[in-house]
Amino acid sequence: RSATVVHTGADVLVASGFEALDGMQGGLIVNHTSRSGENHLIDLMDAAPNVEVGALFGPEHGIRGDEDAGAVIDDGVDDATGAPVYSLYGSVRRPTPDMMQGLDALIFDIQDVGSRFYTFISTMGLSMQSAAEAGVPFVVLDRPNPLGGVRMEGFVRDSSLVSFVSQYPIPVRHGLTVGELAQMIRGEGWIPGIEELDLRVIQMSDWNRDMMWPETGLEWIPTSPNLPTFESALIYAGTCFIEATTASEGRGTPLPFLTIGAPWLDTEALVNDLDQWEPEGVSFKAGSITPISIPGASTNPKWKDAAIQTLQIKVIQPDSVHAVSLGLDLVARMYALAPDSAKADFFNERWMALLSGSTQTVDLLKGGMDQSAFEWTWRDDIERFAALRTSYLLYD
Repeated sequence: RSATVVHTGADVLVASGFEALDGMQGGLIVNHTSRSGENHLIDLMDAAPNVEVGALFGPEHGIRGDEDAGAVIDDGVDDATGAPVYSLYGSVRRPTPDMMQGLDALIFDIQDVGSRFYTFISTMGLSMQSAAEAGVPFVVLDRPNPLGGVRMEGFVRDSSLVSFVSQYPIPVRHGLTVGELAQMIRGEGWIPGIEELDLRVIQMSDWNRDMMWPETGLEWIPTSPNLPTFESALIYAGTCFIEATTASEGRGTPLPFLTIGAPWLDTEALVNDLDQWEPEGVSFKAGSITPISIPGASTNPKWKDAAIQTLQIKVIQPDSVHAVSLGLDLVARMYALAPDSAKADFFNERWMALLSGSTQTVDLLKGGMDQSAFEWTWRDDIERFAALRTSYLLYD
């Protein structure tokens, strides 16, 4: 852990006495990670004499972060401030003109995890559209990318695969902060109607690109119920692909996304394979577990109440982990070890395409493509993206 603690955009704003929002009634797009020190941004802003909390907008998991993945969230009123609370995870995915009434700015402060399919960045881009339509500034309070700002991995999303988990043509692991990504979304015109948006990024202090989460000195607040640790967020960039199969990605177990498996999986054979290959930065252990219903995290996990054979992934050296290609490699190996009866319906092909950003992924996985071959396949994509993103970077 470094001696320096990173100060987030929220910390910088609070320390300035909310100077950038002076005299404004703000709409806050926040969740439970929207903290400065021990306090929630909602409460700090409510207590500040020169700004008002006009409305609260909650993404997937809600403004306090206690909703299941994918659960539809209702509107309401915040007890602490009396401000209306609107869900952006249900039939409405961005603030409507009615919700924007009386607001002088829309403020985004949510901890992202650095993977394209994590939906908070989709909420951000769509909300930028609402701010542009209302003619008010969109203010991003920047936060670290937990996976660092250097390594990029995965297919750059194909133009036929736009969805809430694949909103932008960026790689799975994009190496951008939310502030940098917001600049890129506007600059590249990835969301229509935001060319004239007044975008303001309140930058962090003391963050640099080669810092991964453990170096920031910040406490990890689980960004959603199934990412309880930084390590789970790192490996999630690859094991999320198991969501598009009949195998378990570890929901309903104590270590989601670090635990993968299926009832039929020969994990001893898998571990022997992996030990010979020695992928960078991780180690593996075979085991077994029975996924159970965990209210607030995973009510109905795959293979609920059935024993599965598991592979547990342990992160040893975070900065050398190639999470995306590792995850795809593991999916290919699991498919190869599946009995014929399990192979037939192993993949949800559409979901795999949306998560990976490529319509070819399932064919490549069935063909047994390994980690280094995947990295070779998207190498040119990553080089082009790296060049494209350069002018939007805010940190060295």
